[in-house]
Amino acid sequence: MAAPSKSRTQLEAWKREAEQNRNVSELPIKYWSHSSLMALLRNPLAWYKRYVEKIYDTPRNPSSIVGSAAHLALQHFYGGIAKEGAIELGLEYIRKIPDFEINFGKAKSKAAQKARRIQIEEEYVQVINFYLAKPPKHKVLGVEFSALATVEGLPLPIKAVSDLVVESKIQPGALDIVDHKFVESFSKDKAGKTLFVMQAIFNYYVVRENFHKPVRRFIIYECKKSRNKDGSSQLKRYVIDFKKCDEEFKVFHRLLKDATQEISRPRLYLPNPSDMFEGENSFDIYRLGLLGD
Repeated sequence: MAAPSKSRTQLEAWKREAEQNRNVSELPIKYWSHSSLMALLRNPLAWYKRYVEKIYDTPRNPSSIVGSAAHLALQHFYGGIAKEGAIELGLEYIRKIPDFEINFGKAKSKAAQKARRIQIEEEYVQVINFYLAKPPKHKVLGVEFSALATVEGLPLPIKAVSDLVVESKIQPGALDIVDHKFVESFSKDKAGKTLFVMQAIFNYYVVRENFHKPVRRFIIYECKKSRNKDGSSQLKRYVIDFKKCDEEFKVFHRLLKDATQEISRPRLYLPNPSDMFEGENSFDIYRLGLLGD
């Protein structure tokens, strides 16, 4: 059988590309991020509400507010602002959050909520001072760097936000990505934690495409909020070396393809009542029939 002509081969390629573009345009989202992927896996209805309907009315837990304020402080600190000024900017951020956006839990009265807000500020000041007592030093090239990347073989672009993009200390000409986490307790799985690895690969592709340099490591600093009674360090460092992640990259690609296939078909989005963050909210939405048909 004769080989197809070049024009016929090109025509078939164009048809495949057009079909792929049509399928992508019909998807409910325009890109994947680590947070949106994890939300889909944890609670599909909460994912649909936030990432498809773009409704952001779920009250925030105090721990997430403390983490956001600390991230903001470090953004300004590594951006060149003095430690005291960076800490104050984090406090201003907390104080501007209205009460209705905070999940106060059992604190129902105005007095109890006021006391809880003071506690949130105290927790933030303590943990950011733990970190800034001896902050890690890096040659910083990007702070809170946010961008999209197109990855070969994946049907949708991906998006990531990197706390810091820095020069690698172990590979000249390469980059490392730094991520900060403010936690109740240190992770038992350390750098092997699946959540860390998946997040790292999202950031890897985005930084590599936008900085046009090889990316070597994803460095995680966990800062513990409560003071260690034994006087040990409040900061732990975990490192993911991308040169040792061949299998993890394969799983990442398969998971993104499967997740895209999952959201491409007609389906019912069901709540997950056991979700510790949004279980009740997602079940209320389902019970009242507030989203979808």
